[in-house]
Amino acid sequence: MTHVPNPLGLRALPAFASGTQPDSAIRLMADAGMIASDIPFVDGQIQPASLDLRLGAKAWRVRASFLPGSEATVRQRIDRLGLFEIDLTDGAVLETGCVYVAELQERIALPSSMHGAVNPKSSTGRLDVFTRVLADHAAAFDTVAPGYVGPLYAEIAPGVFPVVVRKGSRLSQIRFRHGRSRLSDAETATLHAADPLTDAPATCFQNGVAFSMDLQGFGPERIAGYKARPYAGIVDFDKVRAHPREVFWEPIPAPEDGLLVLDPGAFYIFASKEALSVPPDYSAEMIPFDPLLGEARWHLAGFFDAGFGHARAGGAGSRGVLEIRCRDVPFAVTHGQVVGRLVYERMAARPERLYGAEVASNYQRQGLALGKHFT
Repeated sequence: MTHVPNPLGLRALPAFASGTQPDSAIRLMADAGMIASDIPFVDGQIQPASLDLRLGAKAWRVRASFLPGSEATVRQRIDRLGLFEIDLTDGAVLETGCVYVAELQERIALPSSMHGAVNPKSSTGRLDVFTRVLADHAAAFDTVAPGYVGPLYAEIAPGVFPVVVRKGSRLSQIRFRHGRSRLSDAETATLHAADPLTDAPATCFQNGVAFSMDLQGFGPERIAGYKARPYAGIVDFDKVRAHPREVFWEPIPAPEDGLLVLDPGAFYIFASKEALSVPPDYSAEMIPFDPLLGEARWHLAGFFDAGFGHARAGGAGSRGVLEIRCRDVPFAVTHGQVVGRLVYERMAARPERLYGAEVASNYQRQGLALGKHFT
């Protein structure tokens, strides 16, 4: 344990072990004033290795995506680029092809030894809602710098479906990392030897664990994936199992020759060929885009919690779901083609509740799975 200096004028700070902070530490951070909100946390907001971030009451339609940079706050950039303000109290429709910035309810005050990393939640990514978090004076998206004290905002850009969101909707999640947490490739290989991270017969450890695409199909109909139907309708982000799958998604049968051409600009859901596992003392993050692996973004929501796919959490056999948007040219993919990497990180302590065991989860033991919004 390392006792962190308290330059923030907060209540006494807890001691933090090196690594990604678990649910118990996140509660201590809230008690110490490092995470603050005018509205108490809701059930399920604290995840095994992250905290869900809730939309506030205000959003703005802006002319363009932006980073505030070292000389400006987010609100100053909104004043320059904002077109109109939107009240999210009772819900509002965010349209495709538009960029919005919404205030978040949570405010952050970090010591100089800790930083925050943000990703969309799985259900956000599976809707093709491109979401990134902004902090004042930030030079990068989805990063809360060490020592940051201030508000957070979400940039939201719906891709294929317009979405209804409201105050309290949880589109993003934040992890807190103290000291070194990411495993080296040698450490990852050692962990895999002791507690297998994938069922691949030969595992490549290079900037994480490689995983590939499954195009052989799932179920008796051998469905290899789904392609989103443009102009299908509006999805209410907070309504679960309320939208007919066939209205919004076109099933893709497994290609007989194992090869499929992805259309430019289209959005797809596929699954990994490999079953993936995150042991209880670790978490993981999927690298969203690697230009060396082809002309597509392979994943939008990249956080994998402790216990995902792990037998001790009831998840043996869980696949990774791939949220794919092809870029500027048609791109051919084949069964077993490597499309991404999973990077593992050490937890500062084992979470009190593991994904899929003590925490209710929509995606444990998943195969090819659409978001929780669809029947």
